Amino acid sequence: MGLTVCQAVCDDPELELVAAVDPHHVGIDVRQLGIQGAPTIQVARDASALRSAGADVAVDFTVIDAARDNLAWCAEHGVHAVVGTSGFSIDEVDKLRVRFDESSANAVIAPNFAISAVLMMRMAELAAPYFDTVEIIELHHDGKIDAPSGTAIATAERVADASSDWAPDPTTKSVVEHARGGAGPGGIPIHAVRMRGMVAHQEVLFGASGQTLLIRQDSYDRTSYMPGVLMAIRAIGDKPGLTFGLDTLLGI
Repeated sequence: MGLTVCQAVCDDPELELVAAVDPHHVGIDVRQLGIQGAPTIQVARDASALRSAGADVAVDFTVIDAARDNLAWCAEHGVHAVVGTSGFSIDEVDKLRVRFDESSANAVIAPNFAISAVLMMRMAELAAPYFDTVEIIELHHDGKIDAPSGTAIATAERVADASSDWAPDPTTKSVVEHARGGAGPGGIPIHAVRMRGMVAHQEVLFGASGQTLLIRQDSYDRTSYMPGVLMAIRAIGDKPGLTFGLDTLLGI
């Protein structure tokens, strides 16, 4: 994801890549990593390189522990943060909201930067009041270490907010433990698949008497996230505090 973001920034005539941070590739020129059209930039060890490079916006696609530190640094040093890392709890987001309200920097945290995924969540939210049962199935590549995904949790939260009138689970006996998935927000079942050959996919399955509705979103390549990332980079300076999700930026 880091390489894809760097390439997207370099390909955009309105943006300039000024720094790259990855503790696993310190000292390597980004051009050696395959970034075409990039200036001479050596990968730095930590976020302090952003300040010396004069960065206005940092884009974070890391892991949750690193993202916590990076967001704290951005808030303290006045660098806007666009964050696609998943794993933040509701309490953490609330605390970050307070922190960025007190900072000169702004933040956008999105469970998913694919515009099709944002629309999928909105459609699920709209459908929820008209059905009796709902389950969410998220499917990702086998390198994703957290489960369920941030997108699945965010979808469940929005569906639960839209309707709380769900039929009870009829299961009284589990032959295999966790066969019914895990209970997400509002008690909505969430199932997580990790499989080679996949990138990022999600199904929201609704059911009522005599009918079902399946809303599915597929990201086949990491470039699917780039229009949303670039949108957030451009908009973040005009969005004070912390914005959660791309919905506000899309106006939905």
